[in-house]
Amino acid sequence: MSAEIPAVVTRYVRIASSDDPADAEAIAACFSEDAEVTDEGETRRGRVAIRQWWRGPATAYRYTVEVRGTLAHGGDRYVLFVRLSGSFPGSLVDLAYRFTVRDGLVATLVISPPTRGEQPDPAPPT
Repeated sequence: MSAEIPAVVTRYVRIASSDDPADAEAIAACFSEDAEVTDEGETRRGRVAIRQWWRGPATAYRYTVEVRGTLAHGGDRYVLFVRLSGSFPGSLVDLAYRFTVRDGLVATLVISPPTRGEQPDPAPPT
């Protein structure tokens, strides 16, 4: 059985997976005012920086997001195992999206390769 994923995480993935993922305002609305996003080793803090990240490096290439599994750690931390494929160099990568949720919004998102031995639940969320 897959981990129960909060609505805000599902909403983030739906926007990121859309045919037109350029809506930085919709992405920023998923995050708390003081949220942090770490992607490619760089951390952005606050909604303004998250909007800039989404308008820049996060959407520099066209790609699809396939959720391949999930893990829940307590009531506020979730890992989504995703496969990105698209027009970026290498064109296929498996990543872990590590979310911390607070008060119904994403407080932190860390995007990185899965760690050694990390195993998702077998079925992706619906």
